[in-house]
Amino acid sequence: MRKMTEQNMINAFGGESQAFMRYTHFASLADKEGYPNVGRLFRAIAHAETIHARSHYETLKHLNGGFVANSAATFGPGETIKNLDLALMGEEFEINEMYPVYIEVAKFQKENDAQRSFEWAFGTEKMHKKLFDKAKDAVNNNNDPKLDAIHVCSVCGYTLEGEAPDTCPLCDATKEKFEKFA
Repeated sequence: MRKMTEQNMINAFGGESQAFMRYTHFASLADKEGYPNVGRLFRAIAHAETIHARSHYETLKHLNGGFVANSAATFGPGETIKNLDLALMGEEFEINEMYPVYIEVAKFQKENDAQRSFEWAFGTEKMHKKLFDKAKDAVNNNNDPKLDAIHVCSVCGYTLEGEAPDTCPLCDATKEKFEKFA
């Protein structure tokens, strides 16, 4: 793998891993504050971030040794409304800055596996932002959002509210590959 794509993949792995940890922590805080649907949303999206991290990590199987991951992360957890803001900041960074550049570099360097892994994460992060926006609107009004079942594709991490599709719009996995968070 070319070095620039390789470092981007290492950085993306670090960022997705940190997102998993933040969202897992945010889920328990939301539960304690009386927002069980926000907690469920954070858990579902944390699971999707783990799938992204795993995909990124697998593309790095050629490496042997220690490497530094330079990944953006939001810090300063607090009440659920602040945690949703932190989550949105992270998702917006991935959507607007990180993944578009990583995808273009991987494309330019003809690193197809890396490009696919980045594209799956990028497509999913857009859905995460929409779901976090919905949750934030409700919490801003001191309400737990009304959320249907949340489904996460176990292959690419694609996340949606409602029924799982017959095939994943990102990776074409079958409906059976979706995990339900109800």
